[in-house]
Amino acid sequence: MTVNDAVAKRIAELLKERNISQYKLEQLSGIQHGSMQCIMNGRNKTVTLSTVYMLAKGFEMTVLEFLDSPVFFRNN
Repeated sequence: MTVNDAVAKRIAELLKERNISQYKLEQLSGIQHGSMQCIMNGRNKTVTLSTVYMLAKGFEMTVLEFLDSPVFFRNN
């Protein structure tokens, strides 16, 4: 699994858990729709730390909280 795949899975997990839409997350995080689509569809192969920071901000959590998920463990 790539880092991008793990980030996309984490986003999907948090969207479902918090019952918010991808569009709402885009608004809250400041990530453009096209960029979010590339992440979620696996077309983006290089998710940057600044993108992870923006996602965490959109979910009102720290980067560490965002990364605190089994999807980022090495064996997944």
